[in-house]
Amino acid sequence: MSAYRKSVLITGCSAGGIGHALAIEYNRYGYRVFATARKLDSMSELAGLGVETSELDVTDSNAIQELRQAISVKTGGKLDILVNNAGQGYDQAISDASVARTREIIEVNLVAPMVMLKEFVHLLIASGDGRVAQIGSITGIMPIPFNAAYSASKAGIHSFSNSARIELAPFNVKVINILTGVIDSKIWREGSLPADSLYKPMEDLYQQHRINIPSQGTTPTEEYARAVVRETTKTTPSPWVWIGKNTMMVWLMDTFLPRTAWDYLLNHAFGINEFVARLAKRKTQTVEVTETVAAQ
Repeated sequence: MSAYRKSVLITGCSAGGIGHALAIEYNRYGYRVFATARKLDSMSELAGLGVETSELDVTDSNAIQELRQAISVKTGGKLDILVNNAGQGYDQAISDASVARTREIIEVNLVAPMVMLKEFVHLLIASGDGRVAQIGSITGIMPIPFNAAYSASKAGIHSFSNSARIELAPFNVKVINILTGVIDSKIWREGSLPADSLYKPMEDLYQQHRINIPSQGTTPTEEYARAVVRETTKTTPSPWVWIGKNTMMVWLMDTFLPRTAWDYLLNHAFGINEFVARLAKRKTQTVEVTETVAAQ
């Protein structure tokens, strides 16, 4: 019988994303890697490296249970690391957001990690030194405009991780909350404001500040993956780990400055102040036109 290899299960491993890079890095470390994604063909590169790939919709509880059973058989009922990475982005204003899409974001980004941990907790305990890596985000701390659903889901991950850390400590399962900075991943895509949006007059600002911000400097996914694997495989990992561009700035602001500091920074960063100025100018012009017409 071959010697037991430490194993890791990673969700959301489609090509080009964080999970894909993590799977490659854990594989390089010698772990037996189980990688999942919604589409099997999106992980063909990983399969070629010897990673064991499986199709998984993280919102399907039955599919998660079937995967748990399959991995349990392969590993003798053990799992060393669970990486809850699967997630979706959604950048819309609160007043424009689809209710169905908002529910989907919360289901994928927050509920699914809870279900994954529930289903795999006994395998993690059986390993004797299990770890759960939760891929959170600095957006769960920063009040990013046009990002409420995603930010709320990541703030939920932070709280979920805190509770899980305390609950699982008696069983020697360590929970590591990864506060992810700006990473060169594919989660954010091109988009536009709805035609009836309250913010349509700032469409150009939205495109400039919201969509293009990630292109102004990011942490490469490979570099990010190396840091995550290094942290999660330490003998005593930190409960919260900040990795990626802008994380130090966020930590400093959140730790030492008042809440209103965020308002000042983000109003400028996302063009909200300029939008307010445009609205004021438009209102003034409307009043002037009305007064001119009334005087004729």
